Amino acid sequence: MNKGGGRLLANLTYKTNDIQTLRMITGAIANLCGNEKLHIMLKKDGVTRALLELSKIDDADDVITQIARGIANFAKCETRNRYNGKRKGKSLLIDDNVLNWILYHSKRAHGSTRRNIDLALCHLAQNEHNTADIVSSGALEELHRMSEESLENDIRDFAKKTLNLNPAFVKSSQIANV
Repeated sequence: MNKGGGRLLANLTYKTNDIQTLRMITGAIANLCGNEKLHIMLKKDGVTRALLELSKIDDADDVITQIARGIANFAKCETRNRYNGKRKGKSLLIDDNVLNWILYHSKRAHGSTRRNIDLALCHLAQNEHNTADIVSSGALEELHRMSEESLENDIRDFAKKTLNLNPAFVKSSQIANV
């Protein structure tokens, strides 16, 4: 990474259309997203933006799965760092338009892809600095849907917990129920 590996991966995403190669690149990026020490470098080198750009490729379910895993890894590490006092402020992913990506793919994804998308959204929503973006993007409605309709108990419980942690989300839930 210190010698330009992130930038190389980002550049490769724009230079190939081979699905197998793209799946391997996105898998490598997803693994790197699980290392919080690399997050700023991944963002600076354009790796997170390139990751989301790859989702525009048609017939690339394996690529979408790896993108979802990368976003979930990144968001989970950010949450852990925030709770440990190592990270403050809005998620680095928010500026790359990740919420729109999550919302678009949450309606189409299944299986492990859907699970990673749901986990990523819950982790992003736990950061109070992301509240305005969560609300304005429509992601709050997706959290409510997950908290009531997810087929996986742990996802449903995680969404409920996330909604209850943020006073702005609790208030919006009360207004919606009136």
